[in-house]
Amino acid sequence: MDFLTGLTNLTNWFANVIMPTLAGLFFVISVLRFSRNSPFQYSLYAGFSALMVSGILRGIERFAAQRAWNDPDAVWVTLLGLVNWSANVFLPLYGVLQVVLGIMHYGGMGFRIYPGAPWARHVLAAMACFGLSGVLRLAEFFVAQGAGGVS
Repeated sequence: MDFLTGLTNLTNWFANVIMPTLAGLFFVISVLRFSRNSPFQYSLYAGFSALMVSGILRGIERFAAQRAWNDPDAVWVTLLGLVNWSANVFLPLYGVLQVVLGIMHYGGMGFRIYPGAPWARHVLAAMACFGLSGVLRLAEFFVAQGAGGVS
């Protein structure tokens, strides 16, 4: 076994075994502190953060597994996959959420704590999400069409 394989196994063990176990411990501490009317938010946040370590590692493994470890384009393809997922999956879903929030605010749901029009901010955020997703899809299309080079 070489050093890189050992380091990879240690990272996988730490992120996929130890951190979820610590997350459970932090959640137990949070419940105990909540029951005693003590500040419990920090242990709750620590539990969610420990769970996020495992999720982030699995996401990085998924994006990085598209190429071999010794391929010089592995970092580029990983970043391209991340941008592709963010622009084609996350942004449209977040845009739909912003449209729903804008409609709810326009209808008067929630508290009006500050003056102005909060529904307009949500609609503007939705337009930005859909616009950026569309521009990146258009750029993807042009790059795929011009794969032979620029003439």
